[in-house]
Amino acid sequence: MDILKLNAISPLADKILEGYTLTEESESPAGILVRSANMADYAVPASLLAVARAGAGVNNIPHSDYAAKGVCVFNTPGANANAVKELVICELLLAARNIAESVKWASSLTGDDVAKQVEKGKKQFVGHEILGKTLCVLGLGAIGRKVAVAANALGMEVVGYDPYLSEAAKAEIPFVTVFDNTADACAAADFVTLHMPATDETKGMINARSLSGMKDGVVIINAARGELVVVNDIKAAIAEGKVHKYVADFPTAEINNCEGIVAVPHLGASTEEAEDNCAVMAANQLKDYIENGNIVNSVNLPNLKVEKVKSHRMTIISEEGTVLGIDGISATAKGYTYTIADSDVPFDAESVKGDGVIRVRVIC
Repeated sequence: MDILKLNAISPLADKILEGYTLTEESESPAGILVRSANMADYAVPASLLAVARAGAGVNNIPHSDYAAKGVCVFNTPGANANAVKELVICELLLAARNIAESVKWASSLTGDDVAKQVEKGKKQFVGHEILGKTLCVLGLGAIGRKVAVAANALGMEVVGYDPYLSEAAKAEIPFVTVFDNTADACAAADFVTLHMPATDETKGMINARSLSGMKDGVVIINAARGELVVVNDIKAAIAEGKVHKYVADFPTAEINNCEGIVAVPHLGASTEEAEDNCAVMAANQLKDYIENGNIVNSVNLPNLKVEKVKSHRMTIISEEGTVLGIDGISATAKGYTYTIADSDVPFDAESVKGDGVIRVRVIC
C-alpha cells in the first residue's frame, strides 16, 4: 500500500511504516501523512482510508467532508506540547523584558564606543519580572496545562478557562483558578496566553470588547491560531496603552514591523523532538487503523480501539442511528457510528448494505 507524504515527515515514521511504500506522489494512497499542506482542493481517491496530521490543528484538512466519504482523519494531540510550552515561556520573557526591541537596537549600534552606547541607551528597554505576576491560560488542553505548570514553577499566579476541561485534567493543575468564562479569567491577568482551536465560537475572541475588560498594559501571547485575534483591535489597544505587547507565532503583512507586536515565525512546534514525536504518533495511528481498524485521536469519527480476539475482522462507518443488524462493538460521535466486528468465519462486505452505511472494510 502507498502512504502519501504531502510534507516532509521525520524518518522515524518510515521505520514504523516499514512494508508500505512511502512516497511523495501517488494516485491511490491508502493513507496520507501531512503537516501544513492545504488539502482543501485535494481530490480524494477511493483508495484513501485515513489521513494522519503530524500536529494538533487540522484547519488545513476538510475533515467533516472526509468523514462523509468514510475517510478517518487523525491528529496528534500532545506530541508537540512541550515544544510549544517552551516557546510560550520564552515569549513571556520576550514581552516582559522588551528583549526583541532591545536586541534589534543593540545590533544596529556601530563605532568604537558600542559598550558606552549600550550603557547610555539601555534604560529605554527597562522591563518587568514575571515573578508574582498573573498569567491567564485560555485553553487548558495538553499545551495549556504544561504552560500553567511551567509558569507556576516560575512563581507566577495562574488562572484559566476551558469549557471542556475534565475533572482528571483539572486535577493535574490544582494551583490554577479556573473560571467559567473568559472575561472573568482575563480580568486580573498581566499576561494572557491562547491555547484554543480556531472555531466559529473562538475566532476573533480577542477583540475590542474583550480587551476592554483586561488590565492596562496586558500582554497577549498567541501560539494557537492567528484567527483568534482581531488584529486591528490589538493595534488600537497597543496605541492606547491598553496592550503592552502582542506576541504572535503567525507573522502576516498586518502585524509585521508594527510597534508593540513581536512576530515569531511559526516556531511553536519547530523542534526536532516535536517533529519526531508527531511523526511517530501519526504513523502508529495510521498503521493501527489500516491493519486493525482501531481509531485513536480521530477528529471526525468516533474513537474505538478493540483487541482482536478472532481470526476475521470487519469495520463499518455509518451515519448515527443506522441499524446494521451485525454483532460488534460500536462507538458513536460527531454524527457517525463506527463498528468493529470480529468473527471466526470470513465476512462478506457485500452483505452490509442500506441507507446510512458509508464504508465497509474487511480487514482480514
